[in-house]
Amino acid sequence: MKILAVQNRMGIGDTVMFLPYFKAISKKFNISINILVRENSKVDQFLFNENYIDKIYILDRNKHSSGRHDGIIGAINLIRELKQKNFDMIFIFNSSLRFNLIAKFAGIKQIYQYPLFKKKNQHITNAPKKFIKDTINIHDIDDPKIEISNDLALKAISNFNILKQKSNILLGTGGSGPTKRIPAKIFINFMKKINKIKDILSVIKNCNAAVCNDTSFSHLSAALGINTITLMADTPLIYGSYSSKMHPIIPDGEIDVTHGTMGKDKINPDKIFEKLIKIIN
Repeated sequence: MKILAVQNRMGIGDTVMFLPYFKAISKKFNISINILVRENSKVDQFLFNENYIDKIYILDRNKHSSGRHDGIIGAINLIRELKQKNFDMIFIFNSSLRFNLIAKFAGIKQIYQYPLFKKKNQHITNAPKKFIKDTINIHDIDDPKIEISNDLALKAISNFNILKQKSNILLGTGGSGPTKRIPAKIFINFMKKINKIKDILSVIKNCNAAVCNDTSFSHLSAALGINTITLMADTPLIYGSYSSKMHPIIPDGEIDVTHGTMGKDKINPDKIFEKLIKIIN
């Protein structure tokens, strides 16, 4: 049996969030599955040790609508490519009629998909949980987890002169948008109180903790099993709290955070420090 899972959201973080659902499908059918994802998910750089993934296929669509899989011609290209792979089953993690028709024309007999035309207000984690529960009757979903070999971790210790007797903390200071990037002065104040992705994973694995904006590094570090303080300034809180390894901090004066909160200047470095002390102690 050949199974394909389709996750067409953009970026590393969103893809990491879907790893438990890929793994659940693999576990249910006791077979490694194939995935179709965006190129900017960078999965080839952090899923190279996962035995539940067989092959990774790239969905070539971009904002300029010039990708190999964009438009009507692109849909025909994708149909042709999927038909050649002879998939028996497909799990589509979206509500798009386009992907439903592509799967049917590609000759895939068993098609499982989110309810069609239900994209509006679709929850990033509740929707896939319900999808997996309804389709393959799996109720308990694990945290995202990325495996990395001990050899790579030890190599990083040597290459970067990592001292295990000291605390090593990842700072993920980037972000996909300016309203998500906590100002450098806040990181600097926090630091004063303490005194290529594939290559970086082994370094992250050797950290005792991570402090990150809502960026790819927060998702990667949590999935590597590192307790990660997530600084949530202007995106829904779920993006920094869906894993038990995530410890979110929201702007002072707020009880929740979402798009439009605009709270990057109200993240309190004292709260970061206090949470870090609890984690490393």
